[in-house]
Amino acid sequence: MTWFTSPADNLLCRCLGISIMVWFTLLFVFIIVPAVLGVSLGIRRLYIVTLLKVFEWATSRMEMGAKEKNQQLYKPYSSGIIAKEPPSSWQQEIQDLRGSASCLRSEPEFEMADIFYFCRRGVESIMDDEVTKCFSAQELESWNLLTRSNYNFRHISLRLTVLWGLGVLIRYGVLLPLRVTLAVTGISLLLVLTTLVGLLPNRELKFFLSEKVHLMCYRICVRALTAIITYHNRENKPKNGGICVANHTTPIDVIILANDGCYSMVGQVHGGLMGMIQRAMVRSSPHIWFERSEVKDRHLVAKRLGDHVADKTKQPILIFPEGTCINNTSVMMFKKGSFEIGCTVYPVAIKYDPRFGDAFWNSSKFGMVNYLLRMMSSWAIVCSVWYLPPMNREEGEDAVQFANRVKAAIAAQGGLVDLIWDGGLKRAKVKDAFKEEQQKLYSKVLVGEQDQGDQSDNKLVEDENPKEDKSHQDSTEVQ
Repeated sequence: MTWFTSPADNLLCRCLGISIMVWFTLLFVFIIVPAVLGVSLGIRRLYIVTLLKVFEWATSRMEMGAKEKNQQLYKPYSSGIIAKEPPSSWQQEIQDLRGSASCLRSEPEFEMADIFYFCRRGVESIMDDEVTKCFSAQELESWNLLTRSNYNFRHISLRLTVLWGLGVLIRYGVLLPLRVTLAVTGISLLLVLTTLVGLLPNRELKFFLSEKVHLMCYRICVRALTAIITYHNRENKPKNGGICVANHTTPIDVIILANDGCYSMVGQVHGGLMGMIQRAMVRSSPHIWFERSEVKDRHLVAKRLGDHVADKTKQPILIFPEGTCINNTSVMMFKKGSFEIGCTVYPVAIKYDPRFGDAFWNSSKFGMVNYLLRMMSSWAIVCSVWYLPPMNREEGEDAVQFANRVKAAIAAQGGLVDLIWDGGLKRAKVKDAFKEEQQKLYSKVLVGEQDQGDQSDNKLVEDENPKEDKSHQDSTEVQ
């Protein structure tokens, strides 16, 4: 059979071939080569500056158009819809509601005014729940040409609508294919090169090449997200024989930190593509992967972590003690397992700029593929990373107190809210033991045990933690 092709078909194939060749040439010269060398050409920062100017113009046009048409724009509240007073003890708040007359009574007893305290606290929790809002997307004050927030902004004028449509075309027609190509390139290189490095017999040469390969592949993956990362206080970077702990917003926290240094990862064994990556990585560097049955064995987990940090030639362990992703506004309770090892802890604070894209992964709403698609179709990932001074457990300090001290330091540096609540509340209900503690506090008010009842909510959670199932804590932490 003879195939006949027209000159137009030959021209089309030739143009397509040239376009693909130019695409990969530009990709290799301007992105992959700088990533391998660890240098930046400044293209991403110029891109971010341009985006900020476009956002400012769009926001001013939006406000002007709304004013001309007398429209009410959606604005998320930023300071809360209820004014909360500074926290005080149970006794003081209930005493204020009872009034001075109750102080004259010789024996404390129940009063109807006590009901108002619980009603007020209940309504505050319903209207402005500090736990639930940690697991939803962070709202913005201005429009960033994405439909995640301020849905009615793009409908105000024709110019804004056209600008929004142009943004969709750029994000899905240009940025998404480019980022997918880079991500596939980075992951493929990681699989192939780590497998080859793992075959080397020389231990020192293997670790040296493994570090270079990991840094190169992670830098390519960072460029696949158009990530602009600013690292502060690099003199405090984690060192071998220690544990690096950080607040957790998204699975790409690993890539953000590994772009500036190599870490030993801790996690559960997976199947599929993730399992292939884990097996390739562990051949060239000492990562810690647990089987499901091993994760539940708290002593085995502690032993393997302890053995790792005891070897000063091994890279620092990277752990996210919250055990779940929080929406970049707060830091929730740290699991104590990481702070029982008895080694130096290197705190790291990570803060994302939500104007260019929402980095938070709401795993209850989006699957991993859907989440990655949203990330790669956003404008960029912009964040700051602060390396805090290393911290050690003080004399007389238990693991819970040490974890809370590290958490407070991370929250203060990153401008995040320091919360006492367990991130497990994302999927689970409040434990009955905590409710019972609250009831005991009120009973102490009724029987007059004022000297024992003056405890803060933070103390309650610290006392609550040791009663939890420790195997569940470690299981959540290493996932």
